[in-house]
Amino acid sequence: MDYSPEFKKNFATAYLAEEYERLGAEAADARAAAGSDAELLHLAEEDEKRVRTRQADILAEIARILAKEEEEAAAPVSMVMELRAGTGGDEAALFARDLEGMYRKYAERRGWKVRTVDDLTLEITSPEAYDALRYETGVHRVQRVPATEKSGRIHTSTASVAVLPIRAKSTIEINPADIEMEFSRSGGAGGQNVNKVETAVRLVHKPTGIDVRSSSERSQLANREKAMQILTAKLEQLHEEEEAKKHAAERKEQIGTGDRSEKIRTYNYLQDRITDHRINESWHNLPKIMAGYLDDIVEALRQKADSGTVAE
Repeated sequence: MDYSPEFKKNFATAYLAEEYERLGAEAADARAAAGSDAELLHLAEEDEKRVRTRQADILAEIARILAKEEEEAAAPVSMVMELRAGTGGDEAALFARDLEGMYRKYAERRGWKVRTVDDLTLEITSPEAYDALRYETGVHRVQRVPATEKSGRIHTSTASVAVLPIRAKSTIEINPADIEMEFSRSGGAGGQNVNKVETAVRLVHKPTGIDVRSSSERSQLANREKAMQILTAKLEQLHEEEEAKKHAAERKEQIGTGDRSEKIRTYNYLQDRITDHRINESWHNLPKIMAGYLDDIVEALRQKADSGTVAE
């Protein structure tokens, strides 16, 4: 890595950059003072070698600091979880609500901040949240007898889950001209201005058709900023999915985190069992798990992901 005066503008590297320049100036002064004196020139050359070695060490340290900053900026500071009812009509909608409650309780048990961004969309704030819940992306299937089913017939319904990391620094740039913005009134309880002021924001990314909505913030500006965060996360995920398809063979033996159409888990209420199909493991005591005790499942998925393999 070459030296740049820009290093002095970064608080974390400024002192190293100043030392780099000081050493360079010191060596230049020594050579200038030596003039044509052979002995002094020899000493100046020896000093220059020492300076170059020290400057190389300084550049290596600056590179390490910048790399760490880049890694921290790219790491998710929070995450957004979107849940959507799939096949199964009203029962699918109820199941999506059940899943939302499960994830909310799990996050609250972990001491993470949870808030509703929009209907069936949660924001969970913690640097640990995405790492723990990233493998929840996909189609979740439930098999149970609905409360309204008088004949006792088992229904099979689905709900999809998408987990989106929110990073402090985005990896992509969005052209403002590509965004269509709409405003509407926020629904639900929350004060007299809820139904009078158009604070809810919907953003549509025209090139991809991706749209997001935020209605939980008190102002239109805050909802717009939140919607932009989510839109950015969705576009980043879309890019990652496209890259993953290019290397599909490499990912064959890995737990997927981006394919929302993949059926990943079945919740069988009659057998009191949850089965994750990616790792062929099951857990019992379904009521407890739905109450937010996902720890064993989260840990099992994490271990399998770390090993890089799943059971066929």
